[in-house]
Amino acid sequence: MPQFATDEEAERFVDEADLSEYDLAGFKPMKISRPSDYSMYGLRLPSELLFRIDKRASEMNVSIDDYLVSLATKDLGE
Repeated sequence: MPQFATDEEAERFVDEADLSEYDLAGFKPMKISRPSDYSMYGLRLPSELLFRIDKRASEMNVSIDDYLVSLATKDLGE
């Protein structure tokens, strides 16, 4: 899948592209939501771990926050 600089570019791509040209078999659904009861928590991580988290989140095209929430939700349940 191509990378996009803005949400508008991504939305235009989804609206106009023929997605049958892409192999989407490896895609996994990801539930992302931000309820109003979210709390903030500061977290210190080793630099290498944060780099790897950032890289994986980028590969999945999600923010670091959303990636960490998905990991915690997957491990602990909803």
